[in-house]
Amino acid sequence: MTHHADYSNFANTLSKKDTLELVVESYAALADGQTNWVANLANCASLVHHAYHSLSVPVNWAGFYVLDPKKDNQLILGPFMGKVACQVIPFDKGVCGTAAVTTQTQLVSDVEKFPGHIACDGETQSEIVLPILDKEGKLRGVLDVDCLALNGFNEMDQKILESLCKLIGETCEW
Repeated sequence: MTHHADYSNFANTLSKKDTLELVVESYAALADGQTNWVANLANCASLVHHAYHSLSVPVNWAGFYVLDPKKDNQLILGPFMGKVACQVIPFDKGVCGTAAVTTQTQLVSDVEKFPGHIACDGETQSEIVLPILDKEGKLRGVLDVDCLALNGFNEMDQKILESLCKLIGETCEW
């Protein structure tokens, strides 16, 4: 690929597994030599957003919440693709807060059934949120992907996106 924007072009003939694995490979290529977390997360949000759209998965938001440097136990909005979003999420609130507190992926097939769900966009039906840990195992943020359909994500999404988040944690200086 000769242009960075080419990384956002996913063939709609690829399987979901192949497309998401290509996201991980593309992120690795884009992050090679780049450790700035803002630059890397911005490109990653674009990759995830465009990948799901190439698969006709109705993702309406893909992005990041990172630790708020001014307040403990709180996430603040980071780079994303989609509609404007909640700017601050306490650790004890919603899917993102739960992923941050537990450092465990939250795979939510129906957000209406998730206790304390925060509806930044009332059209969202399902969600996956994955923690991002740095090289020392410290939480740095979460990857949040929202979908307009119920059951938008499954265990395969989880496995591949977890490998993406592991790579993010290893490539970014926070």
